[in-house]
Amino acid sequence: MRWLLCMGFLAGPWAGAAPDPVLTAAAFYASFDEALRADFGAGSREVRSRFNHESEPGRFVYQDGFDTTAFRIAPGAGIHGGALEATKVLPRNGRIFFPAAGNLPYRRGGWSGTVSFWLKTNPDTMLPRNRASDPVQITEKGANNGGLWVDFTGTSPREIRLGAFRSEAPGRPRIPESDPNAPLVRVPKVGFQADDWHHVAFTWRNFDTGRDDAHAALYIDSVLKGELSGRNIPMDWDLEKTGIYFAVGYVGLLDELAVFNRPLTAAEIASLHRDPALLAPLKSSR
Repeated sequence: MRWLLCMGFLAGPWAGAAPDPVLTAAAFYASFDEALRADFGAGSREVRSRFNHESEPGRFVYQDGFDTTAFRIAPGAGIHGGALEATKVLPRNGRIFFPAAGNLPYRRGGWSGTVSFWLKTNPDTMLPRNRASDPVQITEKGANNGGLWVDFTGTSPREIRLGAFRSEAPGRPRIPESDPNAPLVRVPKVGFQADDWHHVAFTWRNFDTGRDDAHAALYIDSVLKGELSGRNIPMDWDLEKTGIYFAVGYVGLLDELAVFNRPLTAAEIASLHRDPALLAPLKSSR
């Protein structure tokens, strides 16, 4: 029902016209133009926060809202309109997120999608030392236990990576990121500069099918940087406990965050890179 509702929103603004297929594939969108909340999605559009429990390892504490000293909207500073500005890293491994339920096209038995966003940072000078920084991380249990993410490594010079780690049953070992067969796409010596915007997109298909047919791909500035294929990648999420985490351990600007309900084509990703305002009509769908 939520996805039918989402498509109903899309029908309104473009009634009588053929909408761009990128727009009709959108499931969730946060422009960060005026406020730190989402503009489009069938689920909650409000930001929440998560912290490690102060005294109980493995437990999390969830809060509505966010730390306004760490995250704010920078009007007119985005690749289009405003942008999210992350100014510091939260204590207790804190992070902010949008709830995944209704905003992510997850489906047991097989599902696919795309995440797209813009970022502006110098990872070698602006990000915290000796820890990974994730512009986007989608997970319920953890980055290497049913986690789909893009991060900058904590090493110098920084790498940017796409990770697609399967969910493991309780008691089963998780594959470490250092394993040569870890489900990672690595782009070494990324070399981003503080004054430059870059577009990042990653696609996936055939997750949670139970077969060795999953595929994921990473694009930077519309250039395919690497792929994963021939794997069985179950996320096995409870969507009510899953988050679209963003700006995790990240310092810099983030803009035009979007989730799509299918893998966008290389040409469609190029269109998002070429036209940063392409998703703006989704704001009229709210």
